[in-house]
Amino acid sequence: MKRIIDAHAHVVQYIAGFTSRGELRGVGGGRARYADGSEFQMLPPEVGEYGASPEDLIKIMDQNGVERAVLLQGQFFGFQNEYTAMAVKKYPHRFVGAGSYDPFCNKAEGVRHRLFKELGFKAVKFEVSNGSGLMAYHPPIDLNGEVMNGCYRHAAENGLTVVMDIGRPRNCCWQPDNLAAAIKKYPGVRFVICHLLAPQRTDGDLLEEALQKLALPNVWFDLASLAANQQPEAYPYPTAVGHLKRAKRIVGAERLMFGTDMPGNLCRDSYAHLTDYITLSGVFTEAELEDIFYNTALKVYFGG
Repeated sequence: MKRIIDAHAHVVQYIAGFTSRGELRGVGGGRARYADGSEFQMLPPEVGEYGASPEDLIKIMDQNGVERAVLLQGQFFGFQNEYTAMAVKKYPHRFVGAGSYDPFCNKAEGVRHRLFKELGFKAVKFEVSNGSGLMAYHPPIDLNGEVMNGCYRHAAENGLTVVMDIGRPRNCCWQPDNLAAAIKKYPGVRFVICHLLAPQRTDGDLLEEALQKLALPNVWFDLASLAANQQPEAYPYPTAVGHLKRAKRIVGAERLMFGTDMPGNLCRDSYAHLTDYITLSGVFTEAELEDIFYNTALKVYFGG
């Protein structure tokens, strides 16, 4: 059986997000409600009523042969720093985590000290999207501007891996040019870009252009939600497979890491389908699949 690290997962003490639609709160049964009154299924009800515990994720992992997972976070579920740190401390052989913060907080320096000196996170995650990230409730932010460069410098000075979710193409947050320019300033910092830049079904050309700009020696990409972003396309996700072909050609299979965005995406499809559309695509050799599903994440996140 193939060894698996899920490079993009979430534990959720309770749903407490803040988005372009205001606050987001759990209302039971895995459903969540925005401040504007709209609701959706955020978690599989069998996982949790209002959240997803480390034990919930471990159960999913064990059922699907997943050895380890990388716990990321952001404003969609609400920052879960303390809960994520607890999960990593309790299950260090299964999880590693990234801290997250809003750099616009007046006392951000104290927050950073807590996250990276006291809680010991070795990675930092920034979701900057205009739907559920920094640009959902701040004016547009230049990813190569003063504020974000301050974040990258802090990461460089403290040996942190930087994980970036820059949202979807055609939105103000999707800034591959600015991000590439910033990354070149910090050659010693590992950058991971989430969701393979979140291309939709008609975004092949945009993805190709962006990947060419971000094909840098200190940049990796996780594949979380690549399939989900092709909705209403269903398994075996032929458009997502096409995006994978582009990514392999431009950045190389060794720069790609499997991830699911679990538990949220399990509302839409099975864990098996989220692995099988990649393994059965015919895009990758067996050695490349071993890198995508295990070796690369082990190196980037677990120091292996």
